[in-house]
Amino acid sequence: MNIEFDAYKQKLNEIRPTLEGLSDSLNIEGLQNELERLHAMQEAPGFWDNPEKSQQVVMKTKTTENKIENYNNMLSAWDDLMTICEMAAEEDDDSMLDELKEGFQKLSDDMERCRLQTLLTGTYDSNNAMVSFQAGAGGTEAQDWCGMLYRMYTRWAEAHGYTYKIMDYQEGEEAGLKSADILVEGDNAYGFLKGENGVHRLVRVSPFDANARRQTSFAAIEVIPDIQDDSQDVEIKAEDYEMQVFRSSGAGGQHINKTSSAVRLIHKATGIVVACQTERSQFQNKENCLRMLRSKLVEIKEREHLDKISDIKGVQKKIEWGSQIRNYVFMPYTLVKDTRTGCETSNVNAVMDGALDPFINAYLTCAATGNWVTK
Repeated sequence: MNIEFDAYKQKLNEIRPTLEGLSDSLNIEGLQNELERLHAMQEAPGFWDNPEKSQQVVMKTKTTENKIENYNNMLSAWDDLMTICEMAAEEDDDSMLDELKEGFQKLSDDMERCRLQTLLTGTYDSNNAMVSFQAGAGGTEAQDWCGMLYRMYTRWAEAHGYTYKIMDYQEGEEAGLKSADILVEGDNAYGFLKGENGVHRLVRVSPFDANARRQTSFAAIEVIPDIQDDSQDVEIKAEDYEMQVFRSSGAGGQHINKTSSAVRLIHKATGIVVACQTERSQFQNKENCLRMLRSKLVEIKEREHLDKISDIKGVQKKIEWGSQIRNYVFMPYTLVKDTRTGCETSNVNAVMDGALDPFINAYLTCAATGNWVTK
């Protein structure tokens, strides 16, 4: 019995240098200084006079506090686990072994997540993420698959403490959805989700086919950073887009406003289309559309290293076989496999319930090392 506790004590000692090293990687000292500065700003006279700016400071304060707290919690967890090892050895008590195993696994997972955060060094990695869902060809089959992906990503967001806001939701004809746009809000939302951008392929026995034949369906996910400020080199003039107003519809329930206040913007130079129907006023929906359009244009500009927005050309990738980033096989066997990283699991139910961390972690690691799997 003592052998197991001794083994865990050795493991804890082995990971201690890594844990301490995370303090430098996460810049804990810098975060503490930043937190003091943010607190001073909130205590300054007139801080609340500008609601928009004050709200941004409050959100940044909360994010900074969470980063420091999460690191301190890992240090406390390490101390608690070491105490369990020592107490159990002294008292010859194996009743705490399960608690030790679970605690060590959680600490290891938390450290891995922190390590991945240190890889999020992109310009917009810390931003919120705008996630778009688009069903491929195939009618009801593809629309149902698109709805399944929507559920998968919203489950993932909820499990990680992110909030999401429905920007647009176009219900499927019989099931699922044709398209949807959501804003995932929280620290590093874009950094973690950016690798999900691409075509997702499903293979299953169709629930809509009376002959129960195997069916392949496709849906596309687009992930772009939410860029709220106007400081970027992106100017969108009224003459740059066509604005359409329509009546809201869809399966958003109370989230969807059933009035003629929905707005669609079509960017003339690129053909990019954005829509929003969740706000009660046409003005608010238009503002959200401009926010989405700006984010899309900046992201494309950054990706293509273009000097001017006018250089951007609309690129429409086909949502079809050969372009997928991940395969989800429900039949004749169960397997979810990423074509870029090689990460795979047979537990498709867990993945569809939002267990995406292994795939997200594998993508970030491959992006940092350049060790991609050859398709």
